[in-house]
Amino acid sequence: MTYRAISELSIGIKGAGEMASAIAWRLYMANLRKIFMMEIPFPLAVRRGVCFCEAIHDRRKTVEGVEAIKADSAGHVRRIWNEGKIAVLVDPGWASREKLRPDVILDAILAKKNLGTTRSEAGLVIGLGPGFVAGGDVHLVIETNRGHNLGRILTSGSAEADTGVPGDIGGYTRERVLRAPADGVFRTGKAIGDLVKAGEVVGDVAGKEIRTRIDGVIRGLIRPDIEVAQASKLGDIDPRGDSSYCWTISDKARALAGSALEAILRGCNR
Repeated sequence: MTYRAISELSIGIKGAGEMASAIAWRLYMANLRKIFMMEIPFPLAVRRGVCFCEAIHDRRKTVEGVEAIKADSAGHVRRIWNEGKIAVLVDPGWASREKLRPDVILDAILAKKNLGTTRSEAGLVIGLGPGFVAGGDVHLVIETNRGHNLGRILTSGSAEADTGVPGDIGGYTRERVLRAPADGVFRTGKAIGDLVKAGEVVGDVAGKEIRTRIDGVIRGLIRPDIEVAQASKLGDIDPRGDSSYCWTISDKARALAGSALEAILRGCNR
């Protein structure tokens, strides 16, 4: 499909977490500004400093100078576009795509499986990470696994399987991640950007303490007073200790965002 003006494309993004938000930011900066993002009612984003899904809670969220606003309806989405902003909807069933009929759909939920995305949803459908088949349920797949192939655009086949190992930062992988020790409500007095020491208590679930395993800065932390399941990810510690990283898009997210932009340009001129 070929379009006269790429800037006129309408783009629906499933998810509004860290990677989805980086994609929306990159597309917006490239002057593709008819963007709407579809989220669940209570997102559990960890890197909330760079996630547009925070607009679900606070009505608006700015990431590196780009603002997203919560939309109450498909009609509201168009008004938000007219204001030069990104729209974020509570739409776990993706019903808004039927009304808005986007030219492009990106599934950036990163669920490690396909939750129902099909190639018939738009003229170009792109899936991020494992669970999708390029040329099958989607047109293109973007590799999300760190390493040599990060960001590679696949025209056939699937992305690499999930390794279950967090990315290496400062020589640490699993040690960086804070996880729920039990089912229950997560409580904390800490905030994103706080410096912590190894062994420090950062909160609790069901009365069970959550302690850090390394020194660093709290780069991500889910909202407190939310029900969580045992072993679910609650936050992450950045051993580099630079709090400015909490509020800026990561290297991985920028790489995937660049690939998403390329995939759209490729797909819309094929």
